[in-house]
Amino acid sequence: MGKKEGFFLNRLRAHVRVQPPRTTSHHTCSQEPPNASAETKGRSIMVVVDSCSEAKNALLWTLSHCAQPQDSILLLHFLKAKPSQSGALATGGEETCDKHTASKAYQKVSTLRNICELKRPEVKTEMVVVQGEEKGSTIVKEARERGASLLVLGQKKQHATWRLLMIWASQTRPLTKTDTVEYCINNAPCMAIAVRKRGKKVGGYTLTTKRHKDFWLLA
Repeated sequence: MGKKEGFFLNRLRAHVRVQPPRTTSHHTCSQEPPNASAETKGRSIMVVVDSCSEAKNALLWTLSHCAQPQDSILLLHFLKAKPSQSGALATGGEETCDKHTASKAYQKVSTLRNICELKRPEVKTEMVVVQGEEKGSTIVKEARERGASLLVLGQKKQHATWRLLMIWASQTRPLTKTDTVEYCINNAPCMAIAVRKRGKKVGGYTLTTKRHKDFWLLA
């Protein structure tokens, strides 16, 4: 492993396991000495989910590479809403959007919650559906208010031409809130990681953070 890769993994080590968990091991992914109170409390990991495969891949990566038994996972699903409809929809509580839309949203999240409970039953999993005018700013707001320790988002594969276009556009205009993943990475109150699963021939995942772009994690 080169110096660049080693430096990046050291920065991620407090949040990410670079090796799959072992049932006989008691090591944590932190470089610092174990802290009993911190281990008991655990971290709050927020994963942005929807019906796309990218979100599911990000969740599977979180379950296999990041979540520890003492952690909790919050599945966050965003719904576009009018200004008067902004806010969180608590299960069984009052909601301003139509019941059909809310029901479909919870069904999507419930399916992913079942995956969490099946693969990592020892990790507490919660779900919430929120409404807002802008997806990026709403996610950042929820991460801040809910005290998230780590924010994970799925990222779509971008063709080289599109990526060059985005680089050029970012130099001629400020980043807008419509660039959801980039906006969250740059404005989240905690560490934010964009996860993209690579093809079967290559394998592994591509990770993007505020300081590193498209880092290939072969795992």
